[in-house]
Amino acid sequence: MKVLGIGSRIDHPEYGKGVVTNVSSRHYWVTFLENGLETIDLDSEFEVIEGVEDEVDTVSFFDVERSLVKILEKWSDTHEKVALADKWKGGKLILEPGDALANKEMPIETFFHKIVMVRDRIRVMEQKINSSKNLDDQEKVDLQQYITRIYGSLTSFNVLFKNKSDQFVGERKG
Repeated sequence: MKVLGIGSRIDHPEYGKGVVTNVSSRHYWVTFLENGLETIDLDSEFEVIEGVEDEVDTVSFFDVERSLVKILEKWSDTHEKVALADKWKGGKLILEPGDALANKEMPIETFFHKIVMVRDRIRVMEQKINSSKNLDDQEKVDLQQYITRIYGSLTSFNVLFKNKSDQFVGERKG
């Protein structure tokens, strides 16, 4: 069995994508995008996305931390921590169909994460439009107006955000 080095990226069936941050004779310490730090056996089932060799015990904690931050930024659309309003923590979203089908439930935190991802992807699109060399000024203004309307359509979800500064803002009246 070949041991992965610190900085290796893996995809674990239970915990998702993560980065090896420490290695012992029997375990990997892996920081997962969705589940934080977990210890898994060296012979656990997982897919190696990018293996790093000869890095065991040769990389400083600072180097690992810097690499991890870069990887998390690369894989994640969210570059800032956005807080869910306290009253929703531990809650669930229930979708109840109009016919005899079963309800669909999900943790409110999962739904909130998806809303934040949509918001962040719209922001990235907005930045790309504004910095585009291929669009003229009028096209940029037109596309910006569509984005503003999209934000306005999403203001119903503002109740989920803890901080007003994280909320969606549409067109201002007056």
